Amino acid sequence: MSTLRFRRAALAVTAAAILPIALAACSSDMDSKDKASDTSSAASKPSKESAGSNMAKPFGPACSTVPKDGKGSFDGMAKAPVATAASNNPALSTLVTAVKKAGLVDTLNSAQNITVFAPTNDAFGKIPKAQLDKVLADKKTLTKILTGHVVGAKISPDKLADGSFDTLAKSKLTTSGSRESYMVDDSAKVVCGNVQTANATVHIIDTVLLPKK
Repeated sequence: MSTLRFRRAALAVTAAAILPIALAACSSDMDSKDKASDTSSAASKPSKESAGSNMAKPFGPACSTVPKDGKGSFDGMAKAPVATAASNNPALSTLVTAVKKAGLVDTLNSAQNITVFAPTNDAFGKIPKAQLDKVLADKKTLTKILTGHVVGAKISPDKLADGSFDTLAKSKLTTSGSRESYMVDDSAKVVCGNVQTANATVHIIDTVLLPKK
């Protein structure tokens, strides 16, 4: 009897010693799984801040030609109204000349929440010189062309996929495309989109939008 009691007591002591260790190991394992699950869940869901910052970035092949710093950089242009910002970008010097000839500098700089589809120097270069000189000398025609590149609302990239907008020239402007490839009026490509200035969103394009005949 004493031997049997001794064996039972030994088994009880062993079980009492093992049980807390097993429970602790189980609990630790569960905690590790929960933490891993939480980490995985957090990693699979980008933050709103991250998504928003991606949407705010300029896009397109010509963006690489924009100065990295100074007034003509993206950060520099963001601090100035649109006509002034354009004057600090070497690729838009012909557009700036046209805006000055049309007397639209103050109009564009004082407007709020507009979008400008800004043709590059190369875009103006596609127009025969004689025709371009004639347009630049005709303030009424020039004003109509330039205001046909301006929409009285900010157009974010997600609205470029299939859009139709009224311009300040009282004409229609259409956009189409996806991801980072967009067309304007089926004739001009957005080569550097979503550039921000103090009062406007600028989409730089490779072709001048001439009035439809």
